[in-house]
Amino acid sequence: MKPKLFSSLGISLLLFAPLSVPAAGPAFDPARVSQDIKALSGDPFEGRGPATPAEPRTIDYIVSRMKAAGLQPGGPKHGWTQDVPLLKADIVGAPSVSLTTGGTSQALTQGNEIAVRAALTGQTQVDVAGAPLVFVGYGVTAPERNWDDYKGVDLRGKIMVVLVNDPDFEGGEGDFGGKTMTYYGRWTYKYEEGARRGAAGVLVIHEYAPASYGWATVKNSNTITNFDIVRTDPKATHTPMEAWIQRDLAVDLFKAAGMDFDAMKKAAQRRNFKPVALGTTLTAHYGVKTETIVSHNILGRLPGAKHPGETVIYSAHWDHLGIGLPDAKGDRIYNGARDNASGIATMIELGRAFAKAPRTDRSIVFLAVTAEEKGLLGSEYYGANPVYPLATTAGMINMDNIIGEGAAKDFTISGVARLGLLDMLVAEGGKLGRTYTPDPRTETGGFYRSDHFSMAKQGVPAISFKPGLDLLNGGVVRGKALSDAYTKERYHQPADEWSATWDLSSVTPDLTLLYNTGRALADSRAWPNWSSDSEFKATRDKSAAERK
Repeated sequence: MKPKLFSSLGISLLLFAPLSVPAAGPAFDPARVSQDIKALSGDPFEGRGPATPAEPRTIDYIVSRMKAAGLQPGGPKHGWTQDVPLLKADIVGAPSVSLTTGGTSQALTQGNEIAVRAALTGQTQVDVAGAPLVFVGYGVTAPERNWDDYKGVDLRGKIMVVLVNDPDFEGGEGDFGGKTMTYYGRWTYKYEEGARRGAAGVLVIHEYAPASYGWATVKNSNTITNFDIVRTDPKATHTPMEAWIQRDLAVDLFKAAGMDFDAMKKAAQRRNFKPVALGTTLTAHYGVKTETIVSHNILGRLPGAKHPGETVIYSAHWDHLGIGLPDAKGDRIYNGARDNASGIATMIELGRAFAKAPRTDRSIVFLAVTAEEKGLLGSEYYGANPVYPLATTAGMINMDNIIGEGAAKDFTISGVARLGLLDMLVAEGGKLGRTYTPDPRTETGGFYRSDHFSMAKQGVPAISFKPGLDLLNGGVVRGKALSDAYTKERYHQPADEWSATWDLSSVTPDLTLLYNTGRALADSRAWPNWSSDSEFKATRDKSAAERK
């Protein structure tokens, strides 16, 4: 067996030819995948909300399917699950929120003008009395880019009003990588920065393009039960009040202050921007019910034949939004068929293929994580409390919303990443006559929105696979139109339901590619790494001595 050197993205990676792969390749059953999606996204599972009566039903179903696929328990103490302690928070009743400008008050309705999240600071009551609103542009402080939106303004006790995405988004070029969103553009960063500055709250202004989803998604994701990992000092990460507001409301706020919203947004894209008081105050009162609960990650495993202490992970999140506010049809169950019953179903199908084939040299772990929709919390917990050492985890392939619009000539991943694991995926795709297309919507910050990010922060080479848009039936034009329609009409909405009319012609080619890539890694002595300019490489390099 001769080693082979390749680098599709300029990263050298030493690979060895995969061992024991059946000549005809594994057989995948799209109908079985469809049935698992149908079951997991059915109304009896009530949207698979963590810490709801649906969680044990979901766990039982996934474990039963893992057993049937031939997997072994992969959790601690030879069980199927890993306990994940979480802080759970719910707003009690309807929050009372109002704005006052020039002596005139305006009440805001939860889910309409504003979407208020339950406080994750541990407090049981939020009381904000007449806190001044201050527009802080994009709310970014990035010393390495010589960028500071705050200019020393004291925000203690005030409400930050902030734009979503990066200063580069509108113009497409600048200090933040152009259209590609950095972590500074994520709404999670805005809340974290507000906490660091002692703000009483943060209002993120929603706009469809820079957020990459509509108001319905914002409303449905924020006005339900919220979770966080259990933190020693939660106030260091969260402000008491965290919320989104509609763009129209923001326009009115700026107009009342004698300013034009679009002009101020333009000003915020310049390095010399300074925070601006809006002349409006916010008052909010609502109770918060908090408790510490235990959710669960689910792990199946196939021990490696030669190097069982080394691991390759396939992952997908099992949770969705549960039961929330009704849509226009009165439907309150957020079934999450594509997001992400599809990821779980395809992961189990991959597990079945590996179980039927000769054992790989390294162990394969199939990890179904909880609370992705609450901020990647299940994977965050696993990254901090790994069942299998991260230093000897060769890589992670995540599957989130993996069912496409039909077979495609290409494939992609979430966000922008340069690492040897992607080189492997590209090479295996080439053997199947498929091409890699870089994420066409890097402005959405996809790299930071799936569970692979939690592992990347720990240095583990990790990617989140996405189906291609260059469809065999209709090409890129049809693929993009169908993808955009899903985002607008079904993503994080009750309409994300299973359908017998789905085109599942993507299942077999996509799973073949993922199987071949995982098997090549599991049967090799390769240790993929991040590119030299990656923010994750230093963390990975610290554990190099543990890999032989």
